[in-house]
Amino acid sequence: MRLKTWSDGTKIRVFVLSDDDRLHQIVSKEKLNVFPYQLRSTWDRLVFSGTGQAPIKVNSSEEMLAKVASTPGAIGYLWRANINENVNVLEIK
Repeated sequence: MRLKTWSDGTKIRVFVLSDDDRLHQIVSKEKLNVFPYQLRSTWDRLVFSGTGQAPIKVNSSEEMLAKVASTPGAIGYLWRANINENVNVLEIK
């Protein structure tokens, strides 16, 4: 949340699904080890303090794929079945 650019200088754009989306809940709990409301609270605190930028909310996996594929420096998450050749995969174990 504090990193603003990639190593090549490209601005980072973070895309997320809504807090009640099943995939968002899984990513939050299993990969980030926080509940979605805790993640949202942290984002809000950084935004209101002026030290961070809020992620961009998308409404579906299809929109996530389109935004990540078409936005330089974008990062997001998808079900494996929704991934295609238009995006690079960074697998988190």
